[in-house]
Amino acid sequence: MANLSEIQERINSIKDTMKITNAMYMISTNKLRKAKQALMNTEPYFNKLDDIIASVLTHAPHISHVIFGDLANLPQEKRRKGFVVITADKGLAGAYNHNVLKLAEEVIRQPRRTYELYVIGQVGENYFRRRSYCIDETFHYTAQNPSLSRSRKIGERLIEKFMERELDEVYILYTRMVTPTEMEPVVTRILPLSRDDYSADGEYASVPMFPSPEAVLSSVAPICVTGYIYSALVESYCCEQNSRVNAMQAATDAGSEMLHDLSIQYNRVRQAKITQEITEVVGGAKALKRKSK
Repeated sequence: MANLSEIQERINSIKDTMKITNAMYMISTNKLRKAKQALMNTEPYFNKLDDIIASVLTHAPHISHVIFGDLANLPQEKRRKGFVVITADKGLAGAYNHNVLKLAEEVIRQPRRTYELYVIGQVGENYFRRRSYCIDETFHYTAQNPSLSRSRKIGERLIEKFMERELDEVYILYTRMVTPTEMEPVVTRILPLSRDDYSADGEYASVPMFPSPEAVLSSVAPICVTGYIYSALVESYCCEQNSRVNAMQAATDAGSEMLHDLSIQYNRVRQAKITQEITEVVGGAKALKRKSK
């Protein structure tokens, strides 16, 4: 059994760790709240852009645009795909990084010549490099600070590769928040855009199209791609912070349980020590009494 000093040292160590987990819990809670607010603030804007595209396709159903590419005649094995994987820049977030990286490995099981890999987040970059994946490009500082400007740069890069026919499809792998307590990694295709996603359920008001419907799509569609990337970045960031909140809460609860058990153990050892000292004193007193007689 450990002595009093060893138990006290463990108690102090756990208390110091709990101070860190409590601080990280509060920081992640604040970041989660801000990220959710940022997503809510931008959703109406991108929803309106989706409505504009739906209106254009409704009033000009025969319009042809490269960003709505037709892949029907291109076999799956001949399509060159781009995969954008969103992870965090650090750990201590439960299974957040593990789940999306596991999904990425399942999706990217194909010959190297048929895909390009783009990684967001330091954890993902380290993971793929350790496993000898060839990363075509990394986007730094976006996982911890998702913004429209950074999403636009990523979107411009991917659209450029798509328009130059270097990529036939682009997929984004990120973590989606199903409920406040449930998250899941998902794969979503962002290029080419699908007409079915913009099918008109109701009547759309006529939208002036100057100089032409094609020009409107050329301007609006890339912004929508930026919106999809931004939404994926922010939602992943929300999931990361939510996972970290849960992980830090679990660590703090585990620390409290350990402190409780150690306190009981400490009291038992101390009581045993006191009992031993009393026994020694009583024994010494009896010996002196017998000697005096």
